[in-house]
Amino acid sequence: MSDAATGRDSAWTVFLVFLRLGLTSFGGPVAHLSYFREEFVGRRGWLAERSYADLVALCQFLPGPASSQVGIGIGYARAGFHGALAAWAGFTFPSALAMILFALGMQNWGGIPHGALHGLKVVAVAVVAQALWGMMRNLCPRLTHKALMLAAALFLLALPSAWNQFLAILAAALAGRWLFAGQADAEPLPALAPMNRSVALGLLVVCALLLASLPVLASASGNATLAMIDVFYRAGALVFGGGHVMLPLLQAEVVPPGWVDNDTFLAGYGAAQALPGPLFTFAAFLGAAASGPTGSWVGGMVALAAIFVPAFLLVLGALPFWDRLRTNRSARAALTGVNAAVVGVLLAAFCDPVWTSAIHGPADLALAMLALLALGRFKLPPWLVVIATAALASVVPVVLG
Repeated sequence: MSDAATGRDSAWTVFLVFLRLGLTSFGGPVAHLSYFREEFVGRRGWLAERSYADLVALCQFLPGPASSQVGIGIGYARAGFHGALAAWAGFTFPSALAMILFALGMQNWGGIPHGALHGLKVVAVAVVAQALWGMMRNLCPRLTHKALMLAAALFLLALPSAWNQFLAILAAALAGRWLFAGQADAEPLPALAPMNRSVALGLLVVCALLLASLPVLASASGNATLAMIDVFYRAGALVFGGGHVMLPLLQAEVVPPGWVDNDTFLAGYGAAQALPGPLFTFAAFLGAAASGPTGSWVGGMVALAAIFVPAFLLVLGALPFWDRLRTNRSARAALTGVNAAVVGVLLAAFCDPVWTSAIHGPADLALAMLALLALGRFKLPPWLVVIATAALASVVPVVLG
């Protein structure tokens, strides 16, 4: 049961909330962050707008799956370590299980109808647009904030890359330290997720030790399962920018050794993009499809765990230090700039690929506007709007470009 007085919930409550999101959150990491904001800031009030933006900003700085790390942080804030695990499991398992089933029965399965798949892309436009509008009002109230937001968006649209995203946020932090030095409030902020700093530091040390030791252990032992753990752990620990960025890294690691062929690799990647939840569940497909003794349900779960372990260690290890940093006046000024840039990062992603991959003509635009109206004006739950839009795109002739 939720405890309104302490702001705590049971791990089971956290799991059920994230399970619903894991079943309905289509559209990739930008859309996921929009769904999270609607659920946890707007609907449930688990976080204030500024605290949510601060958590998003932290996860943008860290390698790994940003939306999953935000979910892990929210889960930990509500129910401790069990809540973090429950949030991850609820958000991740629906697509992970589907990816393993797809790998094991790929020859006999049909795909998602093209109209429904396109409808899922269209509804992501509405979800992200609604979140952007809300974040812009709260995090970019003045012209200076909006200028930083637009500068970050234009920079990333002109030079899209994960490293440039990091550079845009870093530049906004430096600019914010100068622009907002006299404006940042010094009032105490509630901790995002209280944790003993010694424990947090231990998690970061473990993350670094695993990154350094797994390649040595895998090479020395010649064990196929350990080699798989090494590959997917490194992908989760070193990739900035989300699931799309890990594609070339994983392709170079699993195709040349013959774990899967290139056609299987691309088929799995396409399926991952059609499912709700994090794109990092592509690892479950590769683990289940891999040839040799690790290719099975067990292989899928091993690969899934290995790619997400760094996300847990990094975000939980960083949270208490981030909590202290964000309450400092100078850091608060820098973070004001960062939050404006984060809105710019989301705006750039909204323009490309969210908009460009979904809106191909007037019918697509009308469907997106209808979904936005349902979300904003009639306050329908996002999961219902997702299902209805996908169904509508399947049965009504829609111009697909």
